[in-house]
Amino acid sequence: MSDESHEYYSFLLRLWQTSSHGNVVWRASLESAQTGERCGFADLASLFAFLEQQTGSDASQDDRTPSTRR
Repeated sequence: MSDESHEYYSFLLRLWQTSSHGNVVWRASLESAQTGERCGFADLASLFAFLEQQTGSDASQDDRTPSTRR
């Protein structure tokens, strides 16, 4: 993915569980709808860090309120 500034992203998100040293671990992949590029993530923290980097979000913000769209 490029470092360009964007206002809109669209991804296909895939999540699955695996076992690592007897522990359940979530893995993830994102596929860009715009470019078809795929990125794999060894854990959810890596996925979230990538999304925060792409959007310029700061995960340390305590005043964020979750929004629900229907």
